Amino acid sequence: MIKISEPNNKEKQPMAFLEFAFRPFFLFASVFSTFSLIIWAGILSGKMQVNLYGGGLWWHIHEMLFAFAATVIVGFLLTAVQNWSGVRSLHGKGLGALVIIWLLARIALFMPEQLPIYLPMILDIAFLPLAALALAVPIIKTKLWRNLMFVPILLIMAATNSVFHYSVMTFNPILTNQAATFMVLLITLVMCIMGGRVFPMFTANGTQTPRVNANPLLEKLSIISIVLSVISVSAIVELPTGLIATLFIITAVIHAIRVFRWKFSVTLTTPLVWSLHLSYWCIAIGLLMFGLAEVGVVSHSQAIHTLTLGAMATMILSMISRVSLGHTGRMIVVGKTMSFAFVSIILAFVVRVFGTYFIDNYIHVISLTVLLWTVAFGCFIVVYLPILVKPRVS
Repeated sequence: MIKISEPNNKEKQPMAFLEFAFRPFFLFASVFSTFSLIIWAGILSGKMQVNLYGGGLWWHIHEMLFAFAATVIVGFLLTAVQNWSGVRSLHGKGLGALVIIWLLARIALFMPEQLPIYLPMILDIAFLPLAALALAVPIIKTKLWRNLMFVPILLIMAATNSVFHYSVMTFNPILTNQAATFMVLLITLVMCIMGGRVFPMFTANGTQTPRVNANPLLEKLSIISIVLSVISVSAIVELPTGLIATLFIITAVIHAIRVFRWKFSVTLTTPLVWSLHLSYWCIAIGLLMFGLAEVGVVSHSQAIHTLTLGAMATMILSMISRVSLGHTGRMIVVGKTMSFAFVSIILAFVVRVFGTYFIDNYIHVISLTVLLWTVAFGCFIVVYLPILVKPRVS
């Protein structure tokens, strides 16, 4: 279990909801993801007409990557940095200000005609650099250089967000797709780093089995291969399609070996662990599908949604469930409701990626996916709302 350093009792304590970044960002990201997907399904089905900054498709892609996935990453990092460094992380009014910027950006993207054209962009782009600054301060203070890499990653995400907004200004949907692919793989890189650090420990602690020792060569290859995969889809280099496909397939094999060593079979009675293992298996599958998409075997959309729904959403749901329990002083055990939620999000991945093979109507595939997502994250919101807004238990 990750332990959070307790603030000095002599300090004036903030309200519980603003005590640590995981509280507002886990909750708001979960609520907004459900809200935004319902709107997206309504737009696709023709039942809703909403004037959104960038248009419906741009807004859907952008908000799921930045207002959901990146926001959860920020909540996790700004919470974990206090444990890493022993220095009080962003909290109270400072955290509240960052939350307000995030909320204002979400609202501004619904008001493209009512606001100056650059205001939604400025509000939205500001979030990640400010979060990176808040993360950097305790790391630099304590010279914790091992974790400094997350600061440039957040800044690269911010730069990618700027490209997203530039694609709106220049009416360039191709640039949007390139930025989206890059961002998906950048988030995947973060998941691979964090997964390698904590999943073997979580598996051992959660199942009461011996921890699997890391293989140094395999760990290096895992990170190097995913970094090369991220670079291959950027504008930094132009590579032949066959080489990109080969790179992704090799990367998929490396990560499949990595997760196989963690022994999924021992996790079957521990939902907070088997859900993490399945999410990492989806990384391996998604990277394989990226390679296959390069040569036309599967679609690019299937590869993207294997990583976003299968890997990201499942890992996020499991991690925010675990972190919220541990950091509020509760037993790291979930009941039937959250076990059902994990099953629901896995089914959402299966339906979204493979649903067109057995459901003729594409709108029905999207609607069922959104329903399953809503059930999964709705369970989290109902179960964890009181946990996230109330003080830590003794």
